[in-house]
Amino acid sequence: MAIDIPGFVTDLKEHAIEHGFHVHDERHFVETYSLRQSWEVDVHPEEACSGPLDLHLSLDVDPRILLAFQDRLVELDDFEEPEDDFFLQLFFNWQIPPLGSPPDLLILATDLAGVAGADLPIEVSAIDSYGAVTDAPERRLHLVGKSSVSLASMLMGREQLCDALERARDVSLYILDHTNSWM
Repeated sequence: MAIDIPGFVTDLKEHAIEHGFHVHDERHFVETYSLRQSWEVDVHPEEACSGPLDLHLSLDVDPRILLAFQDRLVELDDFEEPEDDFFLQLFFNWQIPPLGSPPDLLILATDLAGVAGADLPIEVSAIDSYGAVTDAPERRLHLVGKSSVSLASMLMGREQLCDALERARDVSLYILDHTNSWM
């Protein structure tokens, strides 16, 4: 295979460190039926070493896209560069503890859109859960950002994800600044 996904994940971890994140864990899953893969890396900004924020990066590897890209590479001449038509998805999932005074989701989504910009669109949602019928609900925020990773740029060694990692750090710091008032 022309694309070195494990090497890219290693570079992603090193690059995350350069952008002020601590890397804590890595997992690799392969679905045996479809061969779909997921590479997951747990990080958090340096400022969140004592909690309460975690950031979970997940690279979704669709084998059909990899095979289509490989087929395209076979069709190209030796020094011809592939088109930028093949992408994998990198998801940024933020986790914080349950909130006692959660923010208004529309205001939070608007604020995060301003922080993350177009480089890292953020989906904001919340879930209320009940431990027992008599318990008060616990609200958990779900913040998910998504960035496309170009296979052509990855192959040529150009895919750095600097903008997405910088925006992820900005979002993380925004959440850290506001978490105490939400808890």
